[in-house]
Amino acid sequence: MKRLVKLSAVAVLATAVSAMAGTLDDVKKAGILKCGVNTGLPGFSEADSKGQWRGLDVDYCRALAAAVLGDAKKVKYVPLNAKERFTALQSGEIDVLSRNTTNTETRDTALGLNFAGVMYYDGQGFMVPKALGVKSARELDGATVCIQAGTTTELNLADYFRRNNMKFKAITFDTNDQVDKAFEAGRCDVVTTDASGLYAARTKMKHPEKYMILPDIISKEPLAPAVRHGDDQWFDIAKWVRNALVTAEEKGITMKNIDEAKAKTTDPEVKRLLGVEGDMCKNVGLEKDCFYKVIKQVGNYGEVFERNVGAKTPLKIERGLNALWNKGGILYSPPFR
Repeated sequence: MKRLVKLSAVAVLATAVSAMAGTLDDVKKAGILKCGVNTGLPGFSEADSKGQWRGLDVDYCRALAAAVLGDAKKVKYVPLNAKERFTALQSGEIDVLSRNTTNTETRDTALGLNFAGVMYYDGQGFMVPKALGVKSARELDGATVCIQAGTTTELNLADYFRRNNMKFKAITFDTNDQVDKAFEAGRCDVVTTDASGLYAARTKMKHPEKYMILPDIISKEPLAPAVRHGDDQWFDIAKWVRNALVTAEEKGITMKNIDEAKAKTTDPEVKRLLGVEGDMCKNVGLEKDCFYKVIKQVGNYGEVFERNVGAKTPLKIERGLNALWNKGGILYSPPFR
């Protein structure tokens, strides 16, 4: 879910100047990475009964900590709601925001954020009770829709229905939790948000088997971690940690076989990725084996996806657009060269 937040130009400029001090040095001095995450979104960022954070967004935080501090466990997770997230990053309360956040033009410019590459290609979808008997969003003319107020999701919904000459009645709520409870209680015919959020919400329902997510996707929601403007080195690190996860999957490097690959590979790009040759990590100011540590401790992108949101998890999300570019998806990394 994407809440619209505005910051003054003065605040953005002040934060950018502050960022110039060097986030990498600050993180190393603190000995811990401060990572902003969702307060609770199954599969993406959620604390379990023992207080351990898990999820796809959480694993990005772990990967960044592994690269910078050599230990994926050295992360302080800062749970943030949609309204708080941008201010927390701009103020320096967190070092990176990894919280199912859509990369948009306004956020990338006016809000002073730098997005470090898409971790999950998403889009706004719809969930309905199977008993409603609809198979497509085009059949929702006249429907009552539960939705979180003040979000781009709300704007996308209005645009979609107007474009298709359909009508709807919106019932708005302040939080996702309120939306989900109202939908499960039958106060509306349909609920809409990012498709990933719908899969997550369904896992929390008493009878998830009674609900279906329609195939229609009505928007582009590239979810990406973000850092502040003004610190190019930190931005480079954030980008190339993400790229290392993707390239490792493309090259078939996993947590289990990485040591064998490092010792025996003849692939020049793999040698550069794992620090056998070249200065890939040195180029971003880190130790020679920074990306090796990422993959060894966290895995490749495919491993991250499957253990958090994949077919064997409660969410049961197919790779779809998030498959590699050479396997039917659009997931892609620039070359390690």
